[in-house]
Amino acid sequence: MSPAAQPSGNAPYSYTLRHTLDADEHAACLTNWHQRYDQLTAGAFDGVFEEFCFGRVQLFREGLNQSVHQAGGAWPGSRTFAVPVAIEGTGWFGGEMYDAHSMLTLGGDDELDFRTPRRLEILACTADSAALHDYAHQVDHRNLEAELAGRKLAPTTPAGIAALGQLLATMTASLRATPELLLHPQMRKAMEQALFATLLDTLSCGGGRAGAPSCRARQQVVARARAYMEAHIDEPITVADLCIELGISRRTLQYSFQDVLDLNPVKFLRAIRLNAVRRALKAADPNGRGTVADIAARWGFWHLSHFSAEYKTMFGELPSDTLRRAG
Repeated sequence: MSPAAQPSGNAPYSYTLRHTLDADEHAACLTNWHQRYDQLTAGAFDGVFEEFCFGRVQLFREGLNQSVHQAGGAWPGSRTFAVPVAIEGTGWFGGEMYDAHSMLTLGGDDELDFRTPRRLEILACTADSAALHDYAHQVDHRNLEAELAGRKLAPTTPAGIAALGQLLATMTASLRATPELLLHPQMRKAMEQALFATLLDTLSCGGGRAGAPSCRARQQVVARARAYMEAHIDEPITVADLCIELGISRRTLQYSFQDVLDLNPVKFLRAIRLNAVRRALKAADPNGRGTVADIAARWGFWHLSHFSAEYKTMFGELPSDTLRRAG
């Protein structure tokens, strides 16, 4: 388990929310990083820090009202990505200037050299680099660390930065509202894989993509995928699970499902999971301890408002209505 994913006791996650009034106090907030903050502009320091650690992932948000220089580094064996969500002017990171349209990255062995503008709020994630590398290799057939070697500003597009920022903001807001969702291992897996998948989509990939598989090959991919799903009917299977099991890339899986079923694999698996949640809700005791959120979490739905909307679109009623009629 990665150093950042070791909360105190036996808890599978940790949550921190702090309002800071001192640069040194703020620097000490980030779990398992070693940092020193030097305040560069005059005035009372005011900062906010929020962090979730679970599995092999560390999500954090920090806001500062003064320019500071940050030195130090992240935990060994990690890879960090950060996007500004509020920034005045430009800053300096590892010898390069960054602004609102930049995506920053830091390896676990890299030295942190980060000068912030007077006002900055960032959303960031730090992940176990081996886990991210394995995911990229198995699911997208990419060598992510080779792509990022020596880079401080990640290769991406404005749309990619916006997509990652939106995902991090949505994850943070969902977990802030219901952090206990992270008690479910399926939820931790779903959030980790959603984050890894978005990172791969966000990072521009050099080189060409392999061509589409033949019609016969696509039929075989879908047949093998459905056989695997039937053999694991009680598990919240993900796109990554299918790619790893079948030894194919996300692009091949996409081509195959789109052509054979006229539905992309993400939507197909979401439909399977929605049906599984519906069966669980119908079998639940409406007066028992189980809640819609708990049942949804066991099937990897981490954004509850989106889940409720998708459920109603699919079945014509809210999940709470299904639970109310249970038994």
